[in-house]
Amino acid sequence: METSSGNLKRVTIEPVTRVEGHGKVSILLDENNQVKQARLHVVEFRGFELFIQGRLFWEIPVLVQRLCGICPVSHHLAAAKAMDVIVGADRLTPAAEKIRRLMHYGQFFQSHALHFFHLVSPDLLFGFDADPAIRNVIGVAKKFPDLALQGVMMRKYGQEIIKATAGKKIHGTGAIPGGVNKNLSVDERDFFLKDLEKMVEWSHGALKIARDYTIEHLEKLAPFGSFDSNHLSLVRSDGAMDIYHGRLRAIDSKGNRIVDDVDYGSYVDYIAEEVRNWSYMKFPFIKALGPEKGWFRVGPLARINACDFIDTPEAEKARKEFMAVTEDKPNNITMAYHWARMIEVLHSIEKIRELLHDPDLQGKDLVVTGERRSEGVGLIEAPRGTLFHHYRVNKNDQVEMANLIVSTTSNNEPMNRAVKKIAEDYLSGNEITEGLLNHIEIGIRAYDPCLSCATHAMGQMPLIVELFDCNNNLIDRKVKN
Repeated sequence: METSSGNLKRVTIEPVTRVEGHGKVSILLDENNQVKQARLHVVEFRGFELFIQGRLFWEIPVLVQRLCGICPVSHHLAAAKAMDVIVGADRLTPAAEKIRRLMHYGQFFQSHALHFFHLVSPDLLFGFDADPAIRNVIGVAKKFPDLALQGVMMRKYGQEIIKATAGKKIHGTGAIPGGVNKNLSVDERDFFLKDLEKMVEWSHGALKIARDYTIEHLEKLAPFGSFDSNHLSLVRSDGAMDIYHGRLRAIDSKGNRIVDDVDYGSYVDYIAEEVRNWSYMKFPFIKALGPEKGWFRVGPLARINACDFIDTPEAEKARKEFMAVTEDKPNNITMAYHWARMIEVLHSIEKIRELLHDPDLQGKDLVVTGERRSEGVGLIEAPRGTLFHHYRVNKNDQVEMANLIVSTTSNNEPMNRAVKKIAEDYLSGNEITEGLLNHIEIGIRAYDPCLSCATHAMGQMPLIVELFDCNNNLIDRKVKN
């Protein structure tokens, strides 16, 4: 916890709510209630990079997904891609790659639906300052039951796809080094085809909600926790968005390419990480620019900004409309993450429809191997952004080095900047209310952070906000269970 010094007052939000994992925000105010410092602290510790050392490499795709119960598929597939390199599987069979892709699009579909309908919609539907007793998913279910049902059913559809391709909805075993361990049966395919067009319809509806809300409130949202930034993602060799595989591209706030067409196996030549003493999460940056200027955003906003096009027609139409708001220049509006995320929901269901009609999913040639290697890197676009998995394996098949750069880690600096800007714009000089503090949480939620992917700690964590005067005397304290 931040300590007070001199004439500074301290306000703490702990934990940040409606995000995955546990974090807190500390804000220091001067005697005039002007914000002097605002930080997002990730207070969990996890340590996967160390305790998987010594484990056999083929265990890793199943083991590392225990980082998280929300995005396990992303870690499962990133690790599997790294292990493909270890076993010399330079090119998977069509059936194996398409099964993995279907699993991945199912993950995107369910994860984005969960975030938008369950975690974000209360702020958009009721207002940032609404009574917290109704500003929650239960309030949404009571006032907008059809919308709440859509969110539940969309998430269920994505989870069922994960179960069919990975064996389980959470922490599956479908991806193995060199391929997959099952295909998709005709009966499983037909089960998904039955509700497919309803999912497409609902995806269009969710996109419309996010798009209309952003356009209607653009004057307020444009400066809300926003700032110019670099953006990084994978893109396909022809510049298309590709969430499963591609090459690294980073652009600056004007759209100039900083890194382009880079084989992600050499990411260490381009990306470094900085450590700061007040957070367990590291701070990645582009080496050529250094830590002060080289930080970047990842996730839906970065992917839409960095790609040249989306290869599904309805999502591409939506992307063009999205980019038109900023005259085809990168969109640096933090709250535009939600609109970008719903474009990806539509893209995911279009891709799912495409794959379900592909007979390769019923293929029986599922695994390949080649020349054994000692080091492998696997990258994938997780729902929250670019995910790096890097392993070195010894001659006894044991992992001896692991480096993971998780999506939320890359968004660490941007989230801190959003927290500081919102605090300066809304808290400075004002009486602190729950609604004002929720503004800060809204800025964090825009990134859909998965804090437990970085670290984890056990314990009870009520929300406690304390206000201190200039002499460090407690003058107000509010507790939410």
